[in-house]
Amino acid sequence: MRVGLAVPQIGRFADPAATRAVAVEAEAAGFSALWALDRLLAPVNPRTPYPASPDGELPDEQYRVLDPIGVLTLAAAVTERIRVGTSVLVGPWYPPVLLARALTTLDQISAGRLTVGLGNGWSADEYAAVGQPQQHLGARSEELLDVLAAIWTEDPVNYWGKWVTLAPSTVQPKPVQRSGPPILLAAYTPGALDRVARRGDGWMPAGVPLDALADMWTTVRGMAAQYGRDPDRLELVVRANVKLTDRPLGPDRPPFWGRADQIADDVDATRRLGADEIVVDLQGCPVDATGYCSLARELVEPARERVEPVALPVGGPVPPRA
Repeated sequence: MRVGLAVPQIGRFADPAATRAVAVEAEAAGFSALWALDRLLAPVNPRTPYPASPDGELPDEQYRVLDPIGVLTLAAAVTERIRVGTSVLVGPWYPPVLLARALTTLDQISAGRLTVGLGNGWSADEYAAVGQPQQHLGARSEELLDVLAAIWTEDPVNYWGKWVTLAPSTVQPKPVQRSGPPILLAAYTPGALDRVARRGDGWMPAGVPLDALADMWTTVRGMAAQYGRDPDRLELVVRANVKLTDRPLGPDRPPFWGRADQIADDVDATRRLGADEIVVDLQGCPVDATGYCSLARELVEPARERVEPVALPVGGPVPPRA
C-alpha cells in the first residue's frame, strides 16, 4: 500500500513555506503523493452539519484554507517525482470548461503527475456562496466527466449537454497524461458508487468506518465487473484524517482517531482490505512542518510490518443504478 500525505494548506499549515518544505521532504522520504482538499468557507451558523465529525462541527483547522490548485502547483514546482492530487475538488462548484483548463495546466506543470479526486461536497452555504444550486448533483457530475473527457481527448472539441455547450473548437494544450489524469470519485450513495464502477478510475472515501468501507468497496468491484470493467484496475485511495490523543478512545471512535497504536491499527486494517494508497492528513494534530513527515512515518510503519493484505472478492449486493 502506497502512503501519500495531505499537503500543508489548512489551519496553521496554510503557509506556502510549509507547503514547499513538506513537499520537498515528502519526495525525498519516498511518499507517493501530495493531496489537497477543497474548503471555501466556515459558516458562523451553518445550514448543514459537517458529516465527518461526531458532533457535526467543522474542524478548527478548516477555518483557514489555501486554494487546492494553488498549493498543488507550488508543490509540483518544487518537486520532480512525487504525484500531486486533489482529495477532493467539489466538482459542481466549477464551470466544467474552466476546471478542465486548470487541471490541464496543473498536469502540464507537474509533467504528468496529477491525479484528480472529485466529489459533490456537503455544505449548503458553500453552494450558495459560489452561486450554484445544490441540486441534480448526480447528473451534473456525469456531465462534468463528459466535458473533461471531451476536452482532454478530442480535437476539435464538440460537446452539447444540458448545462454545457461547446461548439466545435480547438482547446489546447492537452494534458501530458494520455486521455487525461486519472479520476477518483468520492462517493457514498448507491448512485454515486455506481458512477465509480461505471466511470471512475477509482474510489476515494474519507470518514467511513472501515468495516463499512470494506463492504462498499466489494460492492463497487462487483458492479464494475457487471459493467464489463476489470475491478483490479480500479484503485482504492483512503483519506485518513488523523486526530491523535494521549489516551485510547473507545470502540465508537471515528476511523483514524485515537492513540498512536489505534491509528496504526486503522492503517493496518486499511491495508488489509486492499487499499492501494492511504492519504495521511496530520493537519489537525499537534505537529509542525518540521515533524510532519516523520510523524506520518511513525504512524504508518508499524502496519507495514504486519501480514499481507487479504484479497477482497468481486461481488456483493448491487445498489440501483443512478
